[in-house]
Amino acid sequence: MAVHSIRLSSAEIGGLWATYLQENMAVCLLTYFLHHNKDEEIGKTLKHAYEVSDGHVKKIASIFTEEGIPIPDGFTEKDLDLTVPPLFHDLFGLSFVYSMCRMGLINTGFITSSMAREDVQDFFVKMVQENSLLYKESTTLMLSKGLYDRPPMIPYPKKVEYIEKLSYLSGFGKKRPLNVAEITEIFFNTERNYFSILLCMGLLQVIKDKEIHDYIQEGKKISEKQINTFNDILMREELLGNISTIVDVTETTVSPFSDKLVVTLFHALNAIDITMIGHALSLSMRTDLAAYYQKYILDILVYSAKGFDILVDRGWAQEPPHAPDRRDLQKLK
Repeated sequence: MAVHSIRLSSAEIGGLWATYLQENMAVCLLTYFLHHNKDEEIGKTLKHAYEVSDGHVKKIASIFTEEGIPIPDGFTEKDLDLTVPPLFHDLFGLSFVYSMCRMGLINTGFITSSMAREDVQDFFVKMVQENSLLYKESTTLMLSKGLYDRPPMIPYPKKVEYIEKLSYLSGFGKKRPLNVAEITEIFFNTERNYFSILLCMGLLQVIKDKEIHDYIQEGKKISEKQINTFNDILMREELLGNISTIVDVTETTVSPFSDKLVVTLFHALNAIDITMIGHALSLSMRTDLAAYYQKYILDILVYSAKGFDILVDRGWAQEPPHAPDRRDLQKLK
């Protein structure tokens, strides 16, 4: 059977390019968590996560090199200061792996569905499998340490029921109880925002640049608003709400991270958050929930633009690969 040389499509270049930057940033952050970690069990999971992300970075670099595509500029040891006291306690490193895997499963799943060339498709399928196993490992460890908070329980259904009235969609005035899809999305949205608040809390102690400090402060307020909104809904539904009791931030005021790494991380988290809230919106059939999700998508889009402005103004934003400007090429010189 003849072997044909198939060029990478735009989807494949874009998926590999974005994944390289995300996984390179993960390697940098996992290096930090591993350096300060004292918990043996968490250390094993952190090392596993590091090896997985480092393997992804090396594989994508190999593909790009073979294709003659420039490898994106990544983060290096210059973006970390391992000599300063730790900013987070060990449990936060485990929460980071869990959050990274959960968001990565969704994001990588989207990318995988756009891949066709066999080697690239195989790479992303394997990446989904590795993220799945790491997600299971981190969740199991969180459960054993009392860190994982399960979504609300409901009584098992006793029969199959059909929707009989359009009032099922109503979220204002008299409204029906939340269904299981809506409860799930509210719960994990709240969980994700608790993680964001802890991240912001720590970084606000150490970031000295006023523009970036204000940017992080605004992000913390957006997360707090989402938590208040959706916890209020759960409380009104007598589902108690999701309340974090663990604060994993130390008292250090010296940053272990470069400002570039911090703003890039927030920009990546904003993009994932928009995807996750959009997913929640697509599953929520009550109009009040839809209205809240649309509001917060808009808030995060505006907030994300501010972060992008900082990246561009500081010369930190890399331009993704793009199509040529044919009209410019067709001009007579």
